[in-house]
Amino acid sequence: MLYFIVFCQSSFANPNSVLIYIRDDVYIDYQEFVSGRDIATIDNFSGKSIRRDVVDMIIAQKALRLGGFNDSFNYAAGKVNFRNTKMLQNGKSLISFDSYWLKDSQPIAKYVYISDEVIRNGEYVAGIYTSPENSKTLALNSLSDLTQLTAVSTPLWRTDWSTLEELPLKELIRDDSWLSMVRMVNLLWIDFILMPFNSTPDLSFTMGVIHLVPVPNIGILLKDSRHFIISKAHPKGEAAFIAINKGLKMLRENGDIERAYQQAGFFVDPHKVRIINP
Repeated sequence: MLYFIVFCQSSFANPNSVLIYIRDDVYIDYQEFVSGRDIATIDNFSGKSIRRDVVDMIIAQKALRLGGFNDSFNYAAGKVNFRNTKMLQNGKSLISFDSYWLKDSQPIAKYVYISDEVIRNGEYVAGIYTSPENSKTLALNSLSDLTQLTAVSTPLWRTDWSTLEELPLKELIRDDSWLSMVRMVNLLWIDFILMPFNSTPDLSFTMGVIHLVPVPNIGILLKDSRHFIISKAHPKGEAAFIAINKGLKMLRENGDIERAYQQAGFFVDPHKVRIINP
């Protein structure tokens, strides 16, 4: 707690430093992957600790800088979850470096700017992640097999939830904590969770004692685009919004966005993954 207080005070002391709230597990992976490098120099997104959330963070910063937003960022790690949305609405946070689904952004569009697409509609294919001991889920081969399986998500993630509602599941269970979700799947209490494909050689996800693996060669298409959202109430909100769109356009034209997600293992080879959405 003392660390968090000092972190906030130091960020406010510097008028050109912006405090950004990051979920603690994402912050750990981000720190490990970046390893002190200047964000502008990162052009290879393969390696340990890379994931969709970390790629989002780096792309957002690259885009802001390319667009002329030169403020630096300090980070406060913690279990912010959906509290981050409220802080964006009231101007206590400038931007979410974790991109939002368009469906999740639109209901709060009165309070936030919505950037251009960082992940386009049709590009987000999620893996069906389960415990390596869950043989029933790992044997999944067709849509009809889902009738024997349970899944977990939250309606606060509108795109994830509506996609799962369309599947013929045995049961869809609600939990609003991502960490709680992966724990329950790891403990075999729930069969699976939808997650972006990981960059590890076997696409597995590991965090502490939690170890999840995807059903081989199967994916679920999440039919929505993802965007960065910026607070309209923050004094630097408009400048950040203009800059990030300018930078995203430059990164898109150079192929840098697509290449980054491909290198991170998030954009999967369509010839290797079969989508089973209805």
